[in-house]
Amino acid sequence: MEDFKKLFDSFSKLKVGVIGDVMLDTYMWGGVERISPEAPVPVVSLHKKDYRIGGAGNVALNVQSLGAVTFVLSVIGQDEDGDKLAQMFMANNILTNYILRSSDRITTNKTRIISRNQQMMRLDAEITHDLNEVDTVNLIDKVKAFISKEKPDVVIFEDYNKGILTQKVIHDVIALCKKSGVLTAVDPKRKNFFSYRGVDIFKPNLKEVKEGLNLLLVDVNKGVLGNIHREIAAVLRHAISFITLSDKGVFYQHNGQSAIIESHLRNIADVSGAGDTVIAVASLVYAVTKNVHLMAEIANIAGGLVCEEVGTVAINKQKLLNECEVLLS
Repeated sequence: MEDFKKLFDSFSKLKVGVIGDVMLDTYMWGGVERISPEAPVPVVSLHKKDYRIGGAGNVALNVQSLGAVTFVLSVIGQDEDGDKLAQMFMANNILTNYILRSSDRITTNKTRIISRNQQMMRLDAEITHDLNEVDTVNLIDKVKAFISKEKPDVVIFEDYNKGILTQKVIHDVIALCKKSGVLTAVDPKRKNFFSYRGVDIFKPNLKEVKEGLNLLLVDVNKGVLGNIHREIAAVLRHAISFITLSDKGVFYQHNGQSAIIESHLRNIADVSGAGDTVIAVASLVYAVTKNVHLMAEIANIAGGLVCEEVGTVAINKQKLLNECEVLLS
């Protein structure tokens, strides 16, 4: 029988780098009493403003909350939003030594205006074109320094199509990790879906698989998913396919072993951020155990747990441990 306490304690021995598009999530809450006299739009009187770490930063938050030593590798702007994000990382014990500040970018900030628990509008301040050549070289140099100095166990790629993970960055970082025996995991998006050649854990969700392979799937079963794995593996030559299936659970395939693990019954409040939790938990469990089935079981439980909370939240380590002991023992 698995000793979950011992497994969860061993996460603190891991060093993990999260590379990708980090962002600041701003939430503005207010009330609407009237329509503006200037235009047919509601007037929101602001009650409070809240900042959260978003994008790849949320993966780092999940990794840190599981107890691993966590580093962020990214490029942000030389701006106030960048200062705020860096401060928030440090306040959450996420190390920022390998973040690059660039005058060519702005820090992505997604501002949501909410009234009566409903999102009325979202304002995105961002640059989404690929990193310029200088920033690309500098980011890859940061990764080299990170690997040689920190000797990480895992590097997680978190792609939000904001231009940090260019094909060159992806290719060079995977090569550096392979050379140093660092485990790699990726949460891909459509644009670079087939760029992650040689990655260890490839974790798309079903929607990303359909987009990446241009599929019109109706029936999702083990046979269909096995064919999808083979089609992706023909290009990527990756080790493990780990596909999240929304309320249907998760699927994995590694060598000849595959399974669909069904989701556990939950009171779903909000699915945002569940994928971030799943990749964080899967990467850590696999790094410690090299057991793909156990990785999928625990990550599946974790994804369900965070869906019970409203908004993007990091996994609660103790809660996840308790659930594993109840559901998997």
